[in-house]
Amino acid sequence: MQSRASRSRGLRAYILPPSFFEAMSDKRRAEIEAKRAKLAELRKARADRLKADSERRTSEIAGPPPARKDLDDLVNSLVGSSSRSGRESGERSPSSVPGTPSIRDNVGLPAPSTLSMSGSGRASRQSDFAASVSATPAMPSSSTDHLVEQTLTPRLYADLIDVEQELFELPRKERVSYNKEVQTAAIETESPADYEEELRQRIQREREIEAERLARDKELEEESVKLDLEIEQEIRELSEEERASILAAPEFLDFVEQSSKIVQRALNDGYDYIRDYTIGAESGGDDSEGRVKRVCEFYDERYGKNRSITDVDWSPKYPELSVASYNKNPAALNEPDGIVAVWNLHLLERPEFVFHSQSDVLSVTFSPFHSNLVFGGTYSGQILLWDTRSKHLPVLKTPLSAAGHTHPVYAMQMVGTQNAHNLITSSTDGTVCSWLVDMLAQPQETLELVHAGHNKTGEVAITCLDFPDNETTTFWVGTEEGNVYQANRYDRAGAKAGLNQYDVYKGHAGPVMGLHFHPLVGPVDFSDLFLTSSVDWTVKLWRAKSLAKPSTTPQAIAPLYSFDEADDYVYDVKWHPAHPATFGTVDGSGHFDVWNLNTDTEVPAVSTSVGSGRAINKLEWDRKDGRRAALGGSDGRLYVYDIGDMAIPRETEWTDMQKTIAGIVGGGQANGVAEAVDPSRSVSGR
Repeated sequence: MQSRASRSRGLRAYILPPSFFEAMSDKRRAEIEAKRAKLAELRKARADRLKADSERRTSEIAGPPPARKDLDDLVNSLVGSSSRSGRESGERSPSSVPGTPSIRDNVGLPAPSTLSMSGSGRASRQSDFAASVSATPAMPSSSTDHLVEQTLTPRLYADLIDVEQELFELPRKERVSYNKEVQTAAIETESPADYEEELRQRIQREREIEAERLARDKELEEESVKLDLEIEQEIRELSEEERASILAAPEFLDFVEQSSKIVQRALNDGYDYIRDYTIGAESGGDDSEGRVKRVCEFYDERYGKNRSITDVDWSPKYPELSVASYNKNPAALNEPDGIVAVWNLHLLERPEFVFHSQSDVLSVTFSPFHSNLVFGGTYSGQILLWDTRSKHLPVLKTPLSAAGHTHPVYAMQMVGTQNAHNLITSSTDGTVCSWLVDMLAQPQETLELVHAGHNKTGEVAITCLDFPDNETTTFWVGTEEGNVYQANRYDRAGAKAGLNQYDVYKGHAGPVMGLHFHPLVGPVDFSDLFLTSSVDWTVKLWRAKSLAKPSTTPQAIAPLYSFDEADDYVYDVKWHPAHPATFGTVDGSGHFDVWNLNTDTEVPAVSTSVGSGRAINKLEWDRKDGRRAALGGSDGRLYVYDIGDMAIPRETEWTDMQKTIAGIVGGGQANGVAEAVDPSRSVSGR
């Protein structure tokens, strides 16, 4: 029999209805009854056969029988005559009859010695009977002739009784003579016994199987009843309190959160699973060249309603992840003031992670060395650190004290290497702090950027900040007054730590909203070029003054070129990470412009209207190949656009860019003083 565990598993896999077992039981009973009837017929036939065999063996052992009929008639006559004689004589003795001799005196019975015995102990009835008759003397009286047979009766009767007694008392097997025929008959007589034993064993097995089946059916029935009770208990209706406790359990919420994300990622997969590859591709060239198309739009009513995106960034490790920071929702007093959402290109309906802040989050960045860490700068001046492996609240944050920032932090950047890096943050009170990512209790160093040329206050209100590539000490800041300044974190040859008081990059008539240095890529070094955007509707191209020739007198540095195509505030500008002559801008009218200086310096190569036409606050190219751009809108929506083949530079783009810059400077298109550009400048070591 199967074990209880295996039967229980089989029962759980498939439970047969009780009617099935009843039908099977009735069918089985009918089969048993038919077998029993057949067995009775076989037994009857066997008994008849055994009886015939017994009679045949008896006749073979006893030899040829005597005249049985004559012997039976003689015995019957003698027994009957004696009975009648006794009844007729009544009280008379036999000796009272005249001429009748006394049986005891006159009848001569043969002595035992006169009986001849056969080898088997039986008397030879024929010879003894003849001898006895011949030994009996004849009676002289003629009146007693009819009584002669009566005088022989006792002797013959006794002899017959003795013979019959010996015949039936001796064991039957002792009379068997073992010859060939008898042995053959014996084998034949044992065959029915073997068949009977086989039938008996078969019936016994069937009874055991039947008993086992009944026990199994009973056990299955018990298991079925028990399972029904368990199922009934499991599917019973939950009370309201039990439902509420289950729905509020943290484990249940985490399970639903993770599993639903996985399902939504699979549903958002844009791959065509029923595509037929046997059909030829449609004719025509690639239409991605010269076009900008929208990839997706991230928005969640719960988190983005009545909020604006203040900053965006891409994950350095996972190209599908982007992060956006949000300001306060004035209509929701119970919600956190600041929100940071991590969005996934494969999960469009909701963010992958959501982090909370007690103040508006104005700047955000992924750590380039730790993919799980996200830093944020707030309106209150706190620097927050969130971990994607943790919950909504920050794992570390700076104190609200004079040791750190006490004004809004609009700009931050991570500089250094994997083993030695710092987070540089700046606030509108002119304070620049350097932090270790694992210790935000107090800054590692603090700079107060002040300028003596300011009338009312010496501080510089910093709105944006950037470091050139391969530079960790010197940085440039954009200010609310419209000027750009160069500053040093440490004292270096010919310059002290703090703001450079002599070099002032003047050109904007309003606050500088974006500042970005050219990336160090390709065979030619353009890392001294940087772009700025402002609320004065312009984007300007600058060349940073060489650090090897520090100024000793105040000097105003003019931009190399001014791009005046915008019709609204230009909120952000970014060089393309792979193409040397391409950069993008976003403005207050909701336009995303892609410029290619090698093609045209007057108008953008592509201008795209994003969303509903509301202002776009931030722009960030993806770190992989620069094909995608993340655009943060003032309507709380994060847009992702693909610029197609415009992100792929040709080999001649760097030399063309050199010619373009030389033409800009040589053509006198710069507004103000500009240094001559050395076209032969290239990256050292390349």
